[in-house]
This record gives sequence, structure tokens and C-alpha cells, in this order.
Amino acid sequence: MGDFASSKIEYDLKIEGGYYNHLDIEGFSLMMKNPSYCYKFYWLEAIVNLISEGVSKTTFDEIINEMIANAWYSVLEFHIHLSGIVLGDVKDGLERAVLKLSKISELPANASKIEIKNKIKEFNSEVINEKKQLTNMVPYKALSGFFAKYGEREDSGSVHRMIAYIERVNKEIILPYTLGESPNLKKEVYFNPSWIKMIQDNTVSILGWIQFEKVKWLQNNNPEVPGLVYKLAPMDEKMRKLNAVHKLWDAVMELTQITDVFTEELIASKKYDVDHFIPWSFVMNDELWNLMPMDSSLNSSKSNKLPEWDPFFKRFSKNQYKLYCLIHDEDYPVMHKRFEACYKDNLHSIWANQDLYRPGNTAEEFGNILEKNMRPVYDSARRQGYELWTGVKNK
Repeated sequence: MGDFASSKIEYDLKIEGGYYNHLDIEGFSLMMKNPSYCYKFYWLEAIVNLISEGVSKTTFDEIINEMIANAWYSVLEFHIHLSGIVLGDVKDGLERAVLKLSKISELPANASKIEIKNKIKEFNSEVINEKKQLTNMVPYKALSGFFAKYGEREDSGSVHRMIAYIERVNKEIILPYTLGESPNLKKEVYFNPSWIKMIQDNTVSILGWIQFEKVKWLQNNNPEVPGLVYKLAPMDEKMRKLNAVHKLWDAVMELTQITDVFTEELIASKKYDVDHFIPWSFVMNDELWNLMPMDSSLNSSKSNKLPEWDPFFKRFSKNQYKLYCLIHDEDYPVMHKRFEACYKDNLHSIWANQDLYRPGNTAEEFGNILEKNMRPVYDSARRQGYELWTGVKNK
């Protein structure tokens, strides 16, 4: 089959699941082959989610609603483009549906699935065209992996002929679903009982396979985005590891004064937040070189926006250099111990360990190294659509 993940899912379902004799597992493993747009992944994912919840009959409308809810967080919180941008226009219809609903509903990026689906129903007439577009071909073409073993060539000239073709194939090869005759988004989707059992027995493996294929697609369409595998669903805030960095800055402030990057006012020791200069939602790490102490009252307004590079980066770099000087000051060995405590969670970048934090850098050298490595990441976030923040004006 030419792909390890699809071969493995086929093996798991045939051998371990015992479905080889009556279900076309190879056809199922081809359901995501050669997609034109990302929403093909979300279509299959929505079907698997619904089946895992005990649904045996649904509609295009319900599946599309599930797709919008599943794509919501990636598109809005992490600014992921599902199928790229062409001449400034969003290619993927699912992404357009999410963006439109977000604009008219004013739901936050971290809205719950229930909140999203409630807003879809509330503003259904406003997003109905985007929803209809998602049903044009994917519900039919997603089954094309099964058609290869059927003697008669598929007729994609019209929806009615495609539905009739699917019914004929289903008499010879059990398909995961067949379609009803209702129009547009009301069209029925009937899940086959044998496929329901197979999917329910293997939900975790199948969803893992879908996510693997989706990540490959998304990374190809968002080549500058780091940590994309973590950007498909809301993250647990407990993943963020800032304790050692906070203790390091506490130690710095016991020895020298640090001014807030945005207000230029002195930061009170132990009365501040540690935050990311380039938003965590983009870099998806807690590297020391991107972390700064800041006025707690500003943190919520900054949120996941990008601070304007000028004048904030120079102030940020100045504070970073103060920290750098103290961790190499032999008169304060505790500083280096606090720095070493950051190794586990906050010091993984090779360039930072080899160049930025090596002893002997002048202020100019340190600033140049920091800017050389941070500016490309910053610019990538800007191109991805992160909003600029001007600091205290938003306070």
C-alpha cells in the first residue's frame, strides 16, 4: 500500500479484529488517499466520532457540524490553514466555515464543542452556503477506495447517479455508509452495522491513524509552523513548565532591577507572570530564551498576540542579557544552579545552548544571536496570521 500507517491499520483490523472475510479493510484504508482538501480527513473523523457515540443514522448537516467543531481550535487558536492560502484567499471550505462562524458568533477560540454546535444552529442560515460546499464531492469520493474492486466505473456526473452507483456497489461490497435521497444538508447517511461494530471496536486506533494522516497534510500546508502535532485539539495547561524559570527570575530580581518590557516600570519581585514573547500557541514550548517576566495585569490583554517587534524586542533582549550575565557571575553560584534547573523543561534549543548561553558574549553579541534566531520564528507567526499587540495602549 506504500504507506506504513495505512498498512498497519489494515493489518490491525484484518488480523486482530477478525474483519477480513466480509469487510473491505483495504478499501477503508484508502479513504484518505490523495485528498484535494483537508476536510476529507475531518469528514472521516466526524463519522468515526459519531459511530463511537452509538449513532447509526445521521445527516450531512450533523456531520458537517461535527467537522466545524473539530476544526475550530486548530484554525482559531493556532492559526492553522487547513489547505493553504492561494493569492491571499483561504482554500479550504471547512476553514472558511470556521472563520465565518467565529466572526458572526464572537465565540472564543477555546469554546467548547457544545457551545460551537449551539452557535452553528443559531447562525445556520448565515453559514449554510459554506456548509453546502463541503458536501459537494467528499461524501461520495471518500468511498472511492472501495470502487476499484467493482467492475462498473463510477459515474460522478450528478449526485443522483453517484447515490445510485453507491447503492449498486454496496450490494457487492459492504460500504461503511450509504446515502438517502433527501436534498442538500438533509441528506441521510446510513452506517452499515458491520462497519459500526468494526469502528466501535477499533475507535482509538482509527482516530490515531486519521490524526497521523491529517498531521502530515497540515504540516505540508503549514511548513513554517512548529509543533503542529500538538495543535489539533485544546492542550492541557499543565503541559506548560514554567516553575524553574519563575524561580530563576526570582533570583535575578533579588540581585538587580528588571523593568517591564511593555510598561518600562519596575517589576515587583514575586508579583509578576512569566510569559512568552512569541506566543506559546505558536512555538508550543517553554524555552527560556522566549520567556520574560511581565506585569500580571497585562498578561490577559496580550493573550496570544505578537508584541510589536519595535520597540519591545530591544527591551526584551536587555532583560535577557541581565539574566545571562548573572548566571555566569561566579560571585552568585546560586544563579547557575537555578539556570541548570531549567535544563529539563526549558533549555532544549541547540542554538541557545551552544551560542546564546555560552560564557563570554558581549551585550551586542548576545542580542545579535537572540535576534538572529527569534526573528524568523516571529516573522513566521506573523505570516500565519497572529495579531500584533501594541502593549500598554490595550491595557
